[in-house]
Amino acid sequence: MSGPQCCSHPPTLNPSSGSGRVEKFGGLDTYLVGSPDSKLAVLLLSDIFGYDAPNLRKMADKLAAAGFFVVVPDFFYGDPFELGEEGFAALPGWIKHHEPDKAFEDTKPLLEALKSKGISAVGAVGFCYGAKVVVELSKHDLIQAAAMCHPAFVTLDDIKAVKVPTQILGAEIDHMSPPEVLKQFEEALAAKPEIKSRVKIFPKVEHGWTTRYNDEDEAACKAAEEAYQDLLEWLQNHVK
Repeated sequence: MSGPQCCSHPPTLNPSSGSGRVEKFGGLDTYLVGSPDSKLAVLLLSDIFGYDAPNLRKMADKLAAAGFFVVVPDFFYGDPFELGEEGFAALPGWIKHHEPDKAFEDTKPLLEALKSKGISAVGAVGFCYGAKVVVELSKHDLIQAAAMCHPAFVTLDDIKAVKVPTQILGAEIDHMSPPEVLKQFEEALAAKPEIKSRVKIFPKVEHGWTTRYNDEDEAACKAAEEAYQDLLEWLQNHVK
């Protein structure tokens, strides 16, 4: 992950944010929200700042209000990345202890727990770091639909291997998944017409805009809401 962009605008974490509850689910501390009777679930997989981010939980609450049972796991076991004195320089060391491959393995018990709850279809949405986990779920055909927002770590080979409907929402200003890389992703997906796909690049926004926006910035809120509506439509069309 190059450049400090993935660390910009860190959220003010709030463990009590959201209208849902935190409990053990599939072995992980997890924010859960939505009707227990819903047969459709969404995994929301966080960026490096973790599952306590208020705007992430706000999105979970909105998806729950739309009818989904929403699961936001703590892949980092209470140790999200913190911007300390070292700043971005500390990220590679943190990543070593929080590999996306491990997070991918941790999703398997979550999916089993959803299945035993009577859930019949699951979509997954990943932000930055979480997008790498989503693409792995898609490659292994473990979910019904995938969405990625300002992805990090995701490679062209990953995209070529996806097996489920895939939407990618990218930022015009993003060093980790710049528009030229997203165009390559789009071409790779277009070469697989049997798999529904969509790639959209949002103008004038930066990496992290979907969940790390300033509530008082009208333009930022508008761009985040547009991304949410795109995600909702994708999930409603493909998780059923």
